[in-house]
Amino acid sequence: MLFAPQQQEDILQAAEDSARDRAGQSANSACEALLSLQREDGHWAFPLEADATIPAEYILLQHYLDEINDPLQQKMAVYLRRIQSPVHHGWPLFHGGDFNISASVKAYFALKAVGDSADALHMRHAREAILKAGGAASSNVFTRIQLALFGVVPWRAVPVMPVEIMHLPLWFPFHIYKVSYWSRTVIVPLLVLMALKPRARNPRRIKVDELFTVPPEEVKEWPGNNTQSIWNPVFRWVDRVLRAFEPYMPKGLRQSAIQKAVDFVTARLNGDDGLGAIYPAMANAVMMYDVLDFAPDSFEATITRAALEKLVLEEEGEAYCQPCLSPVWDTGLAALALLDEGSEDSKESARAACEWLAHRQILDVKGDWAAWRPKLRPGGWAFQYNNAHYPDLDDTAVVVMALDRLDPARYAYAIERATEWVLGMQSKNGGWGAFDADNTYYYLNHIPFADHGALLDPPTADVSARCLGMLAQLGYRREHPAVAAAIEYLRREQEPEGCWFGRWGTNYIYGTWSVLNALNALGFDGRDPMVIRAVDWLLSKQRADGGWGEDGASYWQGKPKGEGVESTSSQAAWALLGLMAVGEVDDPAVEKGIRYLTEMQEAEGLWEEEPYTAVGFPRVFYLRYHGYRALFPLWALARYRNLLKSNETPKVWGM
Repeated sequence: MLFAPQQQEDILQAAEDSARDRAGQSANSACEALLSLQREDGHWAFPLEADATIPAEYILLQHYLDEINDPLQQKMAVYLRRIQSPVHHGWPLFHGGDFNISASVKAYFALKAVGDSADALHMRHAREAILKAGGAASSNVFTRIQLALFGVVPWRAVPVMPVEIMHLPLWFPFHIYKVSYWSRTVIVPLLVLMALKPRARNPRRIKVDELFTVPPEEVKEWPGNNTQSIWNPVFRWVDRVLRAFEPYMPKGLRQSAIQKAVDFVTARLNGDDGLGAIYPAMANAVMMYDVLDFAPDSFEATITRAALEKLVLEEEGEAYCQPCLSPVWDTGLAALALLDEGSEDSKESARAACEWLAHRQILDVKGDWAAWRPKLRPGGWAFQYNNAHYPDLDDTAVVVMALDRLDPARYAYAIERATEWVLGMQSKNGGWGAFDADNTYYYLNHIPFADHGALLDPPTADVSARCLGMLAQLGYRREHPAVAAAIEYLRREQEPEGCWFGRWGTNYIYGTWSVLNALNALGFDGRDPMVIRAVDWLLSKQRADGGWGEDGASYWQGKPKGEGVESTSSQAAWALLGLMAVGEVDDPAVEKGIRYLTEMQEAEGLWEEEPYTAVGFPRVFYLRYHGYRALFPLWALARYRNLLKSNETPKVWGM
C-alpha cells in the first residue's frame, strides 16, 4: 500500500515522536533513580569492585599481621567462592574471562587461610586448574612477593629491587619519578619490605605447597615478562649483578635509603584516605610501618590501618575490599549527565554536586608531577576524596566541563587554574597521560619487576580526548598550538579499523566515544575521514539486540576489538553518545540502540549490574564501576531526546 507524501511524513513524525517519548520516559525514570542516590552533601560515591585479588590480599594481610577478623573474612570467603569460574574453576581478571594464574593462587591461598579445606570440591578444582597452568611458580612478581612474605617461596624467586634506588638521581635510567604514580606509591614501601624481608606472623601456619609442581623452596628467579625483548637479557644481567652485590651494600647507605622511603610514604599518607588512595600502596605502607616496629597506636600505624578499613564494603552475607574510592569521578559524570537531562531538579542536583567538587580542587600542593613540571601551578582534581599529590587529568577535565556548563562565571577562577594545569601537563607528543607528563620510559616495562607491563603512565587516546574536549568547550580552537598537537596525536593513534584505544574504560568503544566527543566539540563533521572511519567501525560493532558490548579480552593483541559475550548498558550508551556527537542521531542504528536501553531498563529506573567494563591495568587488573549503569544510559537517553526536539539546537559540549 502506497502513502501520499504527507502521509509518509506524518508516519515518520509519529515514529520520531514515539521514540522521543520512550526515551524521555526512560530518562525520567533513570533520573529519579540517580537523584535518589545522591549524598546529602551533594556528591555520589558508587561501589568500585575489582577482581579476586584485592579481597584475597586483604584477607592475607590480616593473617600477615595476626589481626584476623573472622566474621568479616567469612563474608569475603563467600564473595570469593561466588566469583570462582564455573568453567575453568579458577579466578579470571574480569567477568567471564579466562583463567588467571596469579588471581587464582591468591584466591586459593586466602580461602585456605579463612578455613576452607584443601579437600573441598571448589578448592580441589581450583588447585587442579592452577597446577594445569604450571603451578604457583608461574605467578607474576607481585604474587611471588606475597608468597615470599609468607615464607612459601624464597626471596631469590623475586627480582631484586634494592631500597638504595631511593638515592638515585633523576637523570639515572631508573628513578621512582620515571614510573607511574600507582607504581611509585606501591614500590616505595615495598622496597623496605624487600630489604628487610619480614615473615608473616601467619598464626594458623597456612601453607600452599600443594600449588607447586616443584618444591616451593626450589623456585628459581623470575625470568622477566618478555623473553623475546632485546631488553630482557640486559635486565636479567642487571638483576644477577644486584643479587650478588646486595648482601654487601653498606649498612649506612641502606639505612639512609630506608629512611628516605619512610619519609616519602609519611609525607603522602593522605590522612585516612591512604597512600596514593589505592589499596596495594596502603597495604604495603601498613606492612612497612609494622616491620619497622612502629607502635600499633602510633599515628602512622593507626592512620594506615584506618585507610584500609574505609575500602571494605560489607553487604548482606558477603563482603569485599574495594581497590580505591571514586567519588570525584562519579560526581563529575553524574553532574554532566544531569545537566544533559535538563530538568529543574536535575539542575539543582548538579549545582550541589558542583559545589562539592569545587571545594576539592587541589590548589596548594605540588604533587609528584612537579618533578617534571616544577614551575607549573597546581589546579587539578583527584579521583578519590583526597589524594593531593596525585591529581588526575581525566577527572580534572570532567569536573571543568561540569563547572563550565553549570555556571562559568561562578567557577571562573577554578576553571582558569585547572586549564592552566591541564595545558602545562600536555606531553611532547601532543597527548595527555592520567597523572604525569611524558611518562614514556618504555624500556622500564621490561625490567623483571615489571612483568605486568603496567609500570608507566604514557599519553592515551581517551584521556587526551577528554582534555581536548574540555579545551574545545572552553573556546580553544583548532589553531591553538596545544589543540593542534592533540588533534595530530589522535590522528596518529587511530587504529587501522577506525577506532581508538580506551586505556581506562573497556575498551575501543570507550576510546572511540571519547574521541568523537572531542572532535565534535572542535567542529569536525561527518565528512572528515577520521570521523567516517570511526562511525563505520561503531556501526559495525552493534549487536543483534541493538546494544554494544566489549570485554577485557580486547586488551590482548590479536583479539577482536569492540566485541564481547554480551551487550552492556554503559557500552551501548558510549556508542550512542559517540554516534550522536557527530550527527548520526537519525541513523536507524541509533534508534535501535535507544530501544535496547529502554527495553533493558529495570523497574527501579536503573539497568542490571554489569560485568567489568573498566580497567586498572590492561591485561592485569580490571574494574567494575557500579555507577556506570546509573550514569551513562541516562546520559544517552537524555541527549537523544534533546536532539529530537526540532525546535532546539543543542549547544556543543566537550563531552
